Amino acid sequence: MFELPKSWQNKLQETQAVKSLESLKDFLQEEIALEKKIYPPFKKVFTALELTPFDKVKIVILGQDPYHGLGQAHGLAFSVLPPTPPPPSLVNIFKEIERDFGKKPQSNGNLESWATQGVLLLNTVLTVRDGEPASHQKKGWEVVTDEMIKALNAEAQGLVFLLWGAHAQKKQALLDSEKHLILSAPHPSPLSVYRGFAGCAHFSKANDYLIKQGLTPIDWTA
Repeated sequence: MFELPKSWQNKLQETQAVKSLESLKDFLQEEIALEKKIYPPFKKVFTALELTPFDKVKIVILGQDPYHGLGQAHGLAFSVLPPTPPPPSLVNIFKEIERDFGKKPQSNGNLESWATQGVLLLNTVLTVRDGEPASHQKKGWEVVTDEMIKALNAEAQGLVFLLWGAHAQKKQALLDSEKHLILSAPHPSPLSVYRGFAGCAHFSKANDYLIKQGLTPIDWTA
């Protein structure tokens, strides 16, 4: 039920993530036994890692935990599949992209095209109970995703980390700003978008950094 994609397994096999994944299996089996509805569907829990293999990562965007409503979460932070309309934070992300590039992004909330271009859309907690935000925090996911961030920081060079909001910004302690570009801003939620996310130009700044390294920039409007 719980197999990390090979490229990530190889990087995490000697870390605390292995033990945490074992305990997470037990925890999720208990949730199933209690007839709790879990999001995203189990086959989509590792979608972000499947679409963005370790050695293809260019940019990391950190979310907190999955959307907790029916038909929303599908394994990518901030993303939703049609016909679910983009949630408010994603609407604000799209507005910033339009402001940054002068071009409207896609009309739906599916961010798989970003993932296949090298944008790792990683929630720090990968499952949640229906209607109960943060219900799977402190069950072991944070250990697993911290090990992913540490591996990227140590083994890759010249990544871009987009840290939006206090939760994501705490992960800066795991990162080496000499090796990577770290961009911080308030969260794009309606509560904080106008405290500095609007106008942050993170998307063009990230692309400029990639171009300087001879890498293909991200088409954020795809």
